[in-house]
Amino acid sequence: MRKFYHDGQAGHDPVSEMHNGSMVPYREHSGRIASVLEAIGETDQPADLGLAPIAAVHTDEYLDFLRSAHDLWLAAGRRGDALAYAWPVVRRRPLSLQRIDALLGRFSFDATTPISATTWPAAYASAQTALATGGAVLAGARAAFGLCRPPGHHAGADYLGGYCYLNVAAVTAQLLLTSGCGRIAILDIDYHHGNGTQDIFWERGDVFYASLHADPATDYPFFWGHADEIGQGAGRGATLNLPLPRGTALTEYRPALAAALGAIARFSPDCLVVSFGADTFTGDPICGFELATGDYARIGADIGRCGIPTAILLEGGYAVAELGDNVTAFPSGFA
Repeated sequence: MRKFYHDGQAGHDPVSEMHNGSMVPYREHSGRIASVLEAIGETDQPADLGLAPIAAVHTDEYLDFLRSAHDLWLAAGRRGDALAYAWPVVRRRPLSLQRIDALLGRFSFDATTPISATTWPAAYASAQTALATGGAVLAGARAAFGLCRPPGHHAGADYLGGYCYLNVAAVTAQLLLTSGCGRIAILDIDYHHGNGTQDIFWERGDVFYASLHADPATDYPFFWGHADEIGQGAGRGATLNLPLPRGTALTEYRPALAAALGAIARFSPDCLVVSFGADTFTGDPICGFELATGDYARIGADIGRCGIPTAILLEGGYAVAELGDNVTAFPSGFA
């Protein structure tokens, strides 16, 4: 299986994030990448496909903000990482405000996702890794793996959050569609619901989004991922949310996965994008499922048996010491 990674992804390394009311060390740090690279061995450097495939998903205004945010932060006399502290209330009238604090609130939804001087190049490189993974599938690979970091599934068309800046699964799905695939399925198996991915394809019928995740009644991102969210307009019925309780182990997980795979099979996609998060691991410090390392090979095999060409993209996973083994186990199921 081809594996892709861009060296520029390691540069993004904010110092801290807001968690449970306190500033704590940033969990989505570059040590995650080092752990995975040590385990998976040689990777291919992705080609640079430019901004166009990213702009096919994200708005121009948001991309302009993301590229300039840290410079605006410094120009305002601030130091360190840019982080929002004020957000507009839902239904508040839209305003064209220029102060950096207002822009941070407008284009984000949480305080876990700082912007440093190297955030844009790292997020851009991560998107190129994802696009190369999709390109390998287009070229005939049964499956390919993209070591994406920063992750992407919480990022919407015009907002960041949950450690995510560019939605790597969405840009990959859109590339596959633009390149001739008629229908794409996205299977999100991160611990947290991929609210950004759901939002991007909410009203579209050419992309089926299925997610197994912690129940948002108790876990982040809270406001998305409930079972009654099924899409809207042309996308009605093209979203499937399967929230699961804390403490879920493989015995409870696999029936939900089977339900998602059955729905994907009925959709009959040309290709599959998997948002793979290893934060479902029993030892993950910020999550609450109980999957073991060996379980990831079984889950990968369940997905692989569907026989759909698959682009696998890394999302979360914060048990750094075990992350390499967990990530390596999952694609082994496709062998």
